[in-house]
Amino acid sequence: MTTIYDVARVAGVSTATVSRVLRDSDLVHPDTRQRVVGVIAALGFVPDASARGLTRRRKDIIGLVGLVRSPDEIDVERTSLLFIDHIVHSAEEILRATEYSLLLTFGCRGEQFERRVHALAGKVDGLLIAEEILSRSELRSLAAQVPVVVIAGGRDLAETDVFTSDNERGIVALTEHLTGQHGYRRLCFVAGPKDAPDAVARHLAFEQAVTRSQGSVLDQVIHGDFSEDSGIAAARVLLGGGSLPQAVVCANDQMAIGVLRELQRAGIRVPADVAVTGFDDLYPSRVIDPPLTTVSQPFRDLGGRAMQRLLARISDPAMPPRAEVLPTLLAIRASCGCLWQEQPTPPRHRASPEQQGPQGPQGPQGPQEQPLGQDERPPHDHRMPDEHR
Repeated sequence: MTTIYDVARVAGVSTATVSRVLRDSDLVHPDTRQRVVGVIAALGFVPDASARGLTRRRKDIIGLVGLVRSPDEIDVERTSLLFIDHIVHSAEEILRATEYSLLLTFGCRGEQFERRVHALAGKVDGLLIAEEILSRSELRSLAAQVPVVVIAGGRDLAETDVFTSDNERGIVALTEHLTGQHGYRRLCFVAGPKDAPDAVARHLAFEQAVTRSQGSVLDQVIHGDFSEDSGIAAARVLLGGGSLPQAVVCANDQMAIGVLRELQRAGIRVPADVAVTGFDDLYPSRVIDPPLTTVSQPFRDLGGRAMQRLLARISDPAMPPRAEVLPTLLAIRASCGCLWQEQPTPPRHRASPEQQGPQGPQGPQGPQEQPLGQDERPPHDHRMPDEHR
């Protein structure tokens, strides 16, 4: 294996000069630099990254930590890009123009995983953390050791930078569409994990939106873990009850797909008997039958902007931390009861106050996603058959 001593000997310089060339130091004469670079290329010398890191006090590695909610992946989780996959891709894309590499670690919540996160912090220049996998006090301690940016954390997290989607406006826009456009009054919510800030925000916003909708009631709240399997379990709880709600709103697409398919296996028509909606806008939500009405998260912006912020914090650790909330979009498809036809770029509602108006979203602005009017219903309506009332 070629060493720095071999390069110095062939180039006729000291090892210190070779080291300066590797660091792009201005103290090396251009002719000497060119000679050393030529020898490095000719000998195929690869400098030791850890040694260079010690010299520059930089490791050129960014860590990304993700939480595994359910170790038993099925169907969608095995074949599709999920939330964390999109975050990884968009974050890594930012690093392609830098000298940094991305180091990933995933695990289930617990002391062992927390120890791994703390150990990883000593090997990287900065950490991206998806969700609040550590307590606030532990995050504060970690941020004192290494720059940290949290994705999908709570807006009130003062210890670090936070990038999150506008869960509240997304869920409110979706709920107002179901109650205002379709007139659903009996709704069920399949919530995510109680320790996930996104799940908590969506749950609270949904309950508040239902309360504001005159005549609407929240039939039931069933807690899942964001996995498709927990959606299947939630559907079985509903099927085992006395009657079905008119609409089942799920805190993410994986659970919604699990609910939808399990209802269909039981002979329940979606959306004719029960409407089902999700949150995320994963690719499978667009190709499932019926296509899933959902709230679209800006995955690329979440991962990309969080990474850009982390690089800026590495350069300037004294920057005050801030929370940035990115807008969501209401993606209206067929599972809520709307007419829908796939287009190259289907129109979506931006879930913002300007576009919601006093009564919330009033349906899609284009022929591809026109909602069913009172005189446009198919032979079956959106009410449940007698045996499920």
